[in-house]
Amino acid sequence: MSRPPSTGPSANKPCSKQPPPPPQHAPSPAAPPAAATISAAGPGSSAVPAAAAVISGPGGGGGAGPVSPQHHELTSLFECPVCFDYVLPPILQCQAGHLVCNQCRQKLSCCPTCRGALTPSIRNLAMEKVASAVLFPCKYATTGCSLTLHHTEKPEHEDICEYRPYSCPCPGASCKWQGSLEAVMSHLMHAHKSITTLQGEDIVFLATDINLPGAVDWVMMQSCFGHQFMLVLEKQEKYEGHQQFFAIVLLIGTRKQAENFAYRLELNGNRRRLTWEATPRSIHDGVAAAIVNSDCLVFDTAIAHLFADNGNLGINVTISTCCP
Repeated sequence: MSRPPSTGPSANKPCSKQPPPPPQHAPSPAAPPAAATISAAGPGSSAVPAAAAVISGPGGGGGAGPVSPQHHELTSLFECPVCFDYVLPPILQCQAGHLVCNQCRQKLSCCPTCRGALTPSIRNLAMEKVASAVLFPCKYATTGCSLTLHHTEKPEHEDICEYRPYSCPCPGASCKWQGSLEAVMSHLMHAHKSITTLQGEDIVFLATDINLPGAVDWVMMQSCFGHQFMLVLEKQEKYEGHQQFFAIVLLIGTRKQAENFAYRLELNGNRRRLTWEATPRSIHDGVAAAIVNSDCLVFDTAIAHLFADNGNLGINVTISTCCP
């Protein structure tokens, strides 16, 4: 995906703000929502909030009962000597019977235990049968996940485990940071200082220069209800030769926390209105998954021009809480 050249508009461009409404109350009908001007951002130039909210730790993840010493001793037989993850079926051994997981095996030229040859591949059917009768801990057990799973369920769970490290939620692939949920806001404040933050549940997200060629991102933060939300507008070619805009709201929090909120995105202008309402996604899910599934506000460049004013597009963003 191409990005705007460094000489183009920067997310560091000063933003115009109106006085923000109180964060815990709907704005008065007489007062317009807060607004911020967001310029196109290149990779890594996504910005960050001026203030951080305290985010509680992951609330999901059911737990199994305490693991017995005997069960731990049994699962330890499956530990890979290289990465210390578990060796799961199909289980291959060296000629001396030593095990190594399939991911590490592909990178090795000899057995890490005895230095013997790893070829030809020898299948250990007995250990595979034992593995099918054992429940393995999630690989994120050390960060809080208490689930134990059958080896066939383990990879799928770990892909969505609430206790896996969080990646930087800013669009683009330039920032490779990973860390705990509690550390996300600190990372954004120090590494992406140019992101604009507005207070209140009803604001205007103003993206400038929407006619820039290629793939472009606009990012800002919205603070309300004691949480931080990331607003993202992306322009890209999901289908070759057809540029589209994708707008979405992400919660700096877990999926379970995201279920407590709803958001509405609205384009207004020239006696037209386009609205999208949904539950925000957790930053664990990210923007890419929403775009792939079209689970966001999607419109093409022709629609954007109907609502734009001199190449600038305003999106009204409203966040609300859901009744239990």
